[in-house]
Amino acid sequence: MISTAVLWSPFILHAKAWFGIGADDSSLLYVYKQYDGPLYVIAAKTMYDPKQIEIPKKGLIISLPLSAKYFAAHLPLYPLFIRLFAPMLGYLKSMVFVNIISTILLCCFFYFMVRKLRLSNNPLILSIIFLFLPRFLVVRSVGAPESLFILLILLSLYFFEKEKYITSGVLGGLAAMAKAPGVLLFVAYSLVFVEKFLKTKKINLKWLAILLIPLGTFAVFLLYQVRYGDFFAYFHSGDNIHLVAPFSAFNFRNRWVSTAWLDDILFYFFIYLLSTISLFKNKYRSLFYFCLVFFTATTFVAHRDISRYSLPLWPLALIAFERFFTSKKFLLGFVILLPAIYLYAWNFLLYNVIPISDWRPFL
Repeated sequence: MISTAVLWSPFILHAKAWFGIGADDSSLLYVYKQYDGPLYVIAAKTMYDPKQIEIPKKGLIISLPLSAKYFAAHLPLYPLFIRLFAPMLGYLKSMVFVNIISTILLCCFFYFMVRKLRLSNNPLILSIIFLFLPRFLVVRSVGAPESLFILLILLSLYFFEKEKYITSGVLGGLAAMAKAPGVLLFVAYSLVFVEKFLKTKKINLKWLAILLIPLGTFAVFLLYQVRYGDFFAYFHSGDNIHLVAPFSAFNFRNRWVSTAWLDDILFYFFIYLLSTISLFKNKYRSLFYFCLVFFTATTFVAHRDISRYSLPLWPLALIAFERFFTSKKFLLGFVILLPAIYLYAWNFLLYNVIPISDWRPFL
């Protein structure tokens, strides 16, 4: 993708300085060592075998004491795709390749979904804007499961609205195997069915297909039982389960917050809450209920990086405010601020790195 190539260009060219920022050791290693990409590579290479995990883990220079069980927090669907393409590309390139392909498919499907469901008169413009949320520009250009995760969520939502409940359930189950919050689709769909029951007083047995979603979570936990001997290894993986209390991100004492400069988080909460309210009367009820459930869950996350945790809400925000995001005023502002978006992304790539002393176990 052109936008990703532009983002990578200073590292490909080994530029030591550009637009006032840079690094003497500029290279694509900055792309490869972004959190949490290499951690997913370890999961892909070892498939959660504790004995094998110890080898690449020694190359990580991280202050946190990472046990083998720590990697249970990195769910297996993305690692499985990395492992699939690794024989052709190597693990690091496969890590990025899977994300890039997932992003291309995600953008194409978002365009298709918006157009097919008539959610906007300007689906192409909306799809372009979709790609340039600053945090998403970074996440979709490095090793990360978010593009795959959001793709599966949108696919599941689309087929749910088409009343293809088995297909929706399978895709939702895969989403739950990509990232744990995918199981929230089950909660959202359940609320849709409750609303339908209250209106019609009828139950459709086809609704039971959404049980495939928690079945995806069950499959992950079963894998952990085999590998770790602990069915609930995900919850015992260490200091990476961040659900605490509503708006707990606003506490600098929390380990993964550690700052009081949190104004941006409030703005994310504000736009996604407004999106939820705006979708309340949308005829596609799963969009509203998923937005409601996911936003509510996000408020419990005690982490500085709410912009990443809330990414699945971004396409729904675009749908909720599509007239604003496709307006001439917004597009003018977008063009003016596009250089700032890239400066943000470059600055982030230079900062958000996992120190790795030995790359050989990751190749």
